Amino acid sequence: MSDITVVHVMRHGEVANPDGVLYGRLPGYHLSELGERMAERVAEHLASRDITHVVSSPLERARETATPIAAAHGLDLTTDARLIEAENVFQGKTFGVGDGALRRPENWKHLVNPFKPSWGEPYVEQVVRMMGAVDAAKAAARGHEAVCVSHQLPIWILRSFVERRRLWHDPRKRQCTLASLTTFTYQGDKIVSVGYSEPARDLVPVHLLAGAKPVKGGGKAFGA
Repeated sequence: MSDITVVHVMRHGEVANPDGVLYGRLPGYHLSELGERMAERVAEHLASRDITHVVSSPLERARETATPIAAAHGLDLTTDARLIEAENVFQGKTFGVGDGALRRPENWKHLVNPFKPSWGEPYVEQVVRMMGAVDAAKAAARGHEAVCVSHQLPIWILRSFVERRRLWHDPRKRQCTLASLTTFTYQGDKIVSVGYSEPARDLVPVHLLAGAKPVKGGGKAFGA
């Protein structure tokens, strides 16, 4: 058996969210038609890979993204709660660029410490659970490849930790576009490289691409 194992950590596709709600861990948020196309595109992209294990966050949008990938390889889809979206006190509210959320006094107490962060699950806790989930996927697919479908913030925090960057950051600069793949290559039990790709890039609205400038009143999918 090879001592090289590859774990692709995928962000789910676009979500149907017409009201611009920060949906976080709320149930009932599913992929849009475009999101389903993104999931199919990535499944096609990975069809020739040696994938033996597919696991997702328990949230609907992640399971729906992972389903065509598992089907393409004749695998059962499993879930791991450690891959879930980060906890956020603004869940269920609109909290987008230009909507005035930062000017509301009732929100200020949650914004006092961006280094932790004070509005949600501590970055360190996200690292611990995501590392546990990815290590478990690596063990399940040892010598082959695995896919873990998760959410933007936990994926970015995991990558930042592995690449030895600070965990606090500007959310607008996360390199983790919808349906993107952040790929960790293990030699034995050690991560030896990190890669990033966007197989469905042409399907992603321009203002939601990694590094794109936020658009006032648009792109409010912060519970991503």
